[in-house]
Amino acid sequence: MNVPDTLPTTRLGVDGPPVGAQGLGCMGMSEFYGPSDRKECLKTLERALELGVTLYDTADNYGHGQNERLLAPFVRAHRDRVLVSTKFGLVRRADDPHYRGIDNSPGYLRTAVEGSLRRLGTDTIDLCIAHRLDPRTPVEDTVAEMAKLVDEGKVRLLGLSEVTGEELLRANRVHPIAAVQSEWSLFSREVEADVVPVAAELGVALMAYSPLGRGFLAGGFTSADQLSADDYRRTMPRFTGENAQRNAEIMAPLHRIAAAGGATAAQVALAWLHHRSAVHGLPVVPIPGTRSPARVEENTAAATLVLGADELAALEPMAAQVSGSRLIGLNFTPQSESDRSGCPA
Repeated sequence: MNVPDTLPTTRLGVDGPPVGAQGLGCMGMSEFYGPSDRKECLKTLERALELGVTLYDTADNYGHGQNERLLAPFVRAHRDRVLVSTKFGLVRRADDPHYRGIDNSPGYLRTAVEGSLRRLGTDTIDLCIAHRLDPRTPVEDTVAEMAKLVDEGKVRLLGLSEVTGEELLRANRVHPIAAVQSEWSLFSREVEADVVPVAAELGVALMAYSPLGRGFLAGGFTSADQLSADDYRRTMPRFTGENAQRNAEIMAPLHRIAAAGGATAAQVALAWLHHRSAVHGLPVVPIPGTRSPARVEENTAAATLVLGADELAALEPMAAQVSGSRLIGLNFTPQSESDRSGCPA
């Protein structure tokens, strides 16, 4: 499959800026997915930009701030072309690797955003996202404080991550929300039942994280046992034991379609997600993560891959057949009322 000269574009929010229809998730460059090579990561960032990727996603807790620092020189060098999204709200402690907290309080979020600005070396965060909602703080209060940062010029656009449709509605009444970031893939389609219809009604873009099922859909591994000891996917139920075996088996249609079309499994999985934009009538920006320039080329080629009706029908049942939760065994404090807090992505 040929790599497109440049990506198609879409918009973040009703009046938001144009962005490449595919972004880049940068989390794995600093943590969670085993060891990485800094020089290779920087090459990946540059190659992505050459191909039309303009939205780069990070968070203040990825590598305890190291991911933002990694992106800083790249962002500064291409500030007029790059949009950076970063997130606040998941709290970690350097002296306690097992601690996970959620804090959306106005005081905390302001401090967190100021820290992200320093680490990124920029005056403005293009898209500021509440990483998870804290049940102690009404979403209206959180968004109201985020809106003040917009007024001050420190933040350009606002976003939320792993929220319900009702929470999105409440937040949008306080200030326009440009994007919602949620897990969405052939393996994880829960977002379609609640959040996607509301986002479509409001004109909110959907940033789909883990669009390749954390690498499983791309064939990067078939069992958590194949991953490095420090890879956090080893704790995820759907990648271990019998769950992993069953989930590998249900990917047969994906591999068959890829082979018949001269594509890779990853490209077909991403093309399916791009198609959901037309199905649901909203901008969809997958943000697959990679640390390889070659993988960026492979992934961006999917943006122009069109799947036929028979192919889409063959892929339709996959999500309902997946075994095991998408979440990992992390305990956040305070514990959210839903399972959405169980993942650092």
